[in-house]
Amino acid sequence: MEIQGNAFSAGLGAIQSGRRRIDQAVGDIAGSSLRRVEPPQAEAADLATRLVALEVGKVEAQAGAKVIETADAALGTLIDTRA
Repeated sequence: MEIQGNAFSAGLGAIQSGRRRIDQAVGDIAGSSLRRVEPPQAEAADLATRLVALEVGKVEAQAGAKVIETADAALGTLIDTRA
C-alpha cells in the first residue's frame, strides 16, 4: 500500500507543478502584451518560449492525472483481489 500512496502523491505533485507552470506562462504572456518595448523578432521568440512553457505545463498536468488514474486502477485491482 505504501507504493500506492507515493503514486498518488507523485501524480498530485505533477498536476500542481503543471498548474504552476501554466499560471506563470499565462501571466508572462498577459504581461508581455501590455508592454511593447522589445524588437519584433525578440518579442516573437519570447512569445514562442512562453507558449512552449504553457504546453509543457499542460502535458505535465495530464501526465500527473494519468499517474493518479493508474494508481487508482491498481488500488482497485488490489482491493478486488483481496476481497
